Amino acid sequence: MVNEKTIDAEREHTRLGREYSLVAVGRKAESIADAFGSDADLLVSAAWLHDIGYAPSVTVTGFHSLDGARYLRDVAGADPRLCSLVAYHSCAHIEARNRGLDDELRTEFTPVGGVLADALTFCDMTTTPDGRPTDVEARLAEILSRYGQGDLVAESISEASPYIVGAARKVSGLIAARR
Repeated sequence: MVNEKTIDAEREHTRLGREYSLVAVGRKAESIADAFGSDADLLVSAAWLHDIGYAPSVTVTGFHSLDGARYLRDVAGADPRLCSLVAYHSCAHIEARNRGLDDELRTEFTPVGGVLADALTFCDMTTTPDGRPTDVEARLAEILSRYGQGDLVAESISEASPYIVGAARKVSGLIAARR
């Protein structure tokens, strides 16, 4: 359910400067891309495009992950793996289920799992809405605070938190091992 608090939270996210977040998430992916071999460019592209579904001209369902992936597939003709990374980024399948869009998501896009999906989650969930680096726990707390208890996004992020934290830790470990 989209309520007034959700709409206000999205306005606040936009006001805080989503463009700063996009740049920071993209640059973070660029900084770790060498750890992902032949998938480096895919990771970087997904990081730069992961929130494209927030653009008003792209929004159809109001669920940015699905709207962005559909746009990339149908309008931009993007690689199917890129579309799937955008569709499922940061455990979006949980929010899709809670919105009643899980059948559409599963039918249209195949999840890209493993460390590549974890890396996109890491880049997204260790960056604040205004583009500053943060730890994953602080980012999750910020999302919960912004949306508020009982909101569909907050409930989804609460459910996804163990997976998001696990992904961030896995990628942090991978980066540390390469240094």
